[in-house]
Amino acid sequence: MENQKKVNVAVVGATGAVGQQMIALLEQRDFPINQLKLLASGRSAGKRVPFKGQEVVIEEATPESFAGVDYALFSAGGAISKELAPHAVSHGAVVIDNTSAYRMDPNVPLVVPEVNMEAAFKHNGIIANPNCSTIQMVAALKPLYDRYGIDRIIVSTYQAVSGAGASAIQELQQQSRDVLDGKPAEAKILPVGKLPVHHQIAFNAIPQIDVFTDNGFTYEEMKMVNETKKIFGDDTVNVSATCVRIPVVYGHSESVYIELKSDYELDEVKRLLGDAPGVVLVDTPEEQKYPLATDSAGKLDVFVGRVRRDLHHPRGLHMWIVSDNLLKGAAWNTVQIAEELIKANQ
Repeated sequence: MENQKKVNVAVVGATGAVGQQMIALLEQRDFPINQLKLLASGRSAGKRVPFKGQEVVIEEATPESFAGVDYALFSAGGAISKELAPHAVSHGAVVIDNTSAYRMDPNVPLVVPEVNMEAAFKHNGIIANPNCSTIQMVAALKPLYDRYGIDRIIVSTYQAVSGAGASAIQELQQQSRDVLDGKPAEAKILPVGKLPVHHQIAFNAIPQIDVFTDNGFTYEEMKMVNETKKIFGDDTVNVSATCVRIPVVYGHSESVYIELKSDYELDEVKRLLGDAPGVVLVDTPEEQKYPLATDSAGKLDVFVGRVRRDLHHPRGLHMWIVSDNLLKGAAWNTVQIAEELIKANQ
């Protein structure tokens, strides 16, 4: 992003897993930064973070932190976003929020750049980043939605523990060591820290992410349902989700079944996926080549494979979608939106 007007950027939640990835991306991509502010809770204030050969001191996030800030990237939890994002906007910043605080607000665009970047330009100061599992799915389905239309989506996710934070990664690692040493595995965090019952994640699969709603689906599952409709701008797409936590550190995987509105040729579907921005087709099953969470970790793209016709429905299609949940699922989608806004304002 050379030769572009330099901007002042704040990262809120700078010490968290996603915040750290945002900072790394801003450096790797040579984002046109004039001044970088790193904001976090009071207990992190004073810590130093390396950035472009220098050190940036973390400051406590307050309503006055955003004076002079052009872009504020939030990833510090929904309550912090609700409290501080309006202050950032009042100071003239564009907020790109990576929490669930504003995703379903009708006045806030919910944006995946490869899918609906045009919505971002209609913002009123705040742009929302979708849920990680939604982002990778809609990025892969967008070319098929445009070409054929989609009647129905049934998705089962296999989500990495990093989506639940650094403590969940530590719990997986400790439990794995304990189980291999013949010791009991102690569970304190998953599936949901604030609930009274916790389950072992090591060598296990937990069919619960977030708490349950009255309809039997979890909030994570309902996020996928509602966000997909909003991003596509189409309430007629029927979406059902089952979200599962598995003992993988980075990279969410999804088994996705869709029913298209019109007939398709499989070769054309694969060509559309292969040509889609931000999507990499890895689909050579005879050579056992398909997307793996371990291959997606640290990469910015969405990977798609196992593309095949349904055996019974004439317009049914199955695929396997994998992406790094902290990058395209969070930090990269946020930075990418900011990059596109800056390009458009040159």
